[in-house]
Amino acid sequence: MRFEGRVLLIIAAFFAALFVVYGVWSHEWAGTAMLGGSSLLGAFPGSYYLWWSHRMEPREEDKEDGSLSEGAGVIAAFPDSSIWPFVFGMGCASFGLALVFGLWTAFLGGAMVVSAMIGVAVESRRGGAI
Repeated sequence: MRFEGRVLLIIAAFFAALFVVYGVWSHEWAGTAMLGGSSLLGAFPGSYYLWWSHRMEPREEDKEDGSLSEGAGVIAAFPDSSIWPFVFGMGCASFGLALVFGLWTAFLGGAMVVSAMIGVAVESRRGGAI
């Protein structure tokens, strides 16, 4: 996690530099705020990853003298394909469209979001597709 933390902190430093330069030269608030937010989006997880990397055992890919064979084997278990992330995304989009088209799409989107959350929970407990 040390490498990932460093990469995110480098990205945060890049956007922080752009934040300062853009804010001084443009005097425009929206772009300056977005660049500041972008630097925070790199700084928060990057510093969290570095904080955890000092408190845990180094992974095989974090070791300086590690070899390729140390990382061989089963890495993780990945979930099966599922329809629920798509349903959740469409529900969030419908919920967001309530700002444009009216409150009725919020009810449709809310129902889709809740059903997707229930579907993911049930599917993860059963261990397969529903």
